[in-house]
Amino acid sequence: MPTIPNQHPMLNVAIKAARAAGAVINRAAFDVETVRVSQKGLNDFVTEVDQAAERVIIETLLTAYPGHGILAEESGSEHGAPDSEFVWIIDPLDGTTNFIHGFPVYCVSIALAVRGKVEQAVVFDPNRNDLFTATKGRGAFLNDRRIRVSKRTHLKDALVSTGFPYRAGDDMQQYLQMMGDVMPRTAGLRRPGAAALDLAYIAAGYADGFFEKGLQPWDVAAGALLITEAGGLVGNFTGEADFLDQQECLAGNPRIYGQLITLLGKYSKFASAGEKAALRQKIEN
Repeated sequence: MPTIPNQHPMLNVAIKAARAAGAVINRAAFDVETVRVSQKGLNDFVTEVDQAAERVIIETLLTAYPGHGILAEESGSEHGAPDSEFVWIIDPLDGTTNFIHGFPVYCVSIALAVRGKVEQAVVFDPNRNDLFTATKGRGAFLNDRRIRVSKRTHLKDALVSTGFPYRAGDDMQQYLQMMGDVMPRTAGLRRPGAAALDLAYIAAGYADGFFEKGLQPWDVAAGALLITEAGGLVGNFTGEADFLDQQECLAGNPRIYGQLITLLGKYSKFASAGEKAALRQKIEN
């Protein structure tokens, strides 16, 4: 595997962890029918593969850095040092529902936050053997090639990706309204089903914009750094960059990002009271 010159040692360990998890996932994908699946909630699945992939990631990271903290989708903060300035944010298998069905869109996402700011990022797609990496201040890469966000400037030419609500309690009506606002104004709306990969694809310029509500830090931490290092922008629906814990994510190249904020800002939990009232009236009518 070609390595990027002067790659950060912590990034190298994250790559090793992501590839090990990818191997676990690929082995299971050969016989996905036999994979044991349990439900965390309605339409919210976890498999033994998520758990095995997470174990191998945590083991790899803590072997190299025993003093670091861990925030992982399946095990939360129960591993690693609870008070470390270094916290690895892990989604061992983003796109579990796709994986269960053999639909080949899922990935491993690993980010390192230092004092709350993400500094290293890896998103690995084991199907295509695509490795997206970024180190803060050093750019974003796909395999060994530097990537940049797209140059499209008009929403009508843009390909925008999203995620649909699938949990009980998600506001389906509001989401349909958002899609109704975005869909006719773009070249296409896509819902691949793995947010971390959606964000990596924005960084690589494969899509021009992205929006989704209800995402957790492990869904977006790595992808967000990929995007900013590739020259894009990521934040909440009103454009605030400090969005990791807000369950609201909007991303894109700078021009498309601005146009999406104009369209979707009113749907933010941080929208003004007037905007929220107007939106409620619009949905009710």
